[in-house]
Amino acid sequence: QVQLAESGGGLVQAGGSLRLSCAASGRTFSTYVMGWFRQAPGKEREIVAAINWSGGTTYYADSVKGRFAISRDNAKNTVYLQMNSLEPEDTAVYYCATRRSGVINSTPERYDYWGRGTQVTVSS
Repeated sequence: QVQLAESGGGLVQAGGSLRLSCAASGRTFSTYVMGWFRQAPGKEREIVAAINWSGGTTYYADSVKGRFAISRDNAKNTVYLQMNSLEPEDTAVYYCATRRSGVINSTPERYDYWGRGTQVTVSS
């Protein structure tokens, strides 16, 4: 069993930055893929970024490439999402998720454990 808890969301002006954190519990955290997803009102949940166990392989949605960076600290059982140059279109609830696999996947249904989410609001 893995439990995830996100933090770091908030209200920021366009062009600003936020860093989200996701603290995980569970002995096998270091071997799992971690992902960040987001869901805006009236829209489907979509992947933002994902990272493999070593941090050597990452995936980004086209909409955030060059602006967001995912990283992880296995010693702290924590994954981060640094978000720069935020845009109003980035407004959503951001979720941390993990899947019991070492292979990155962009499909939400492929992830086994989810946090409760943290709200990110970007004002124009």
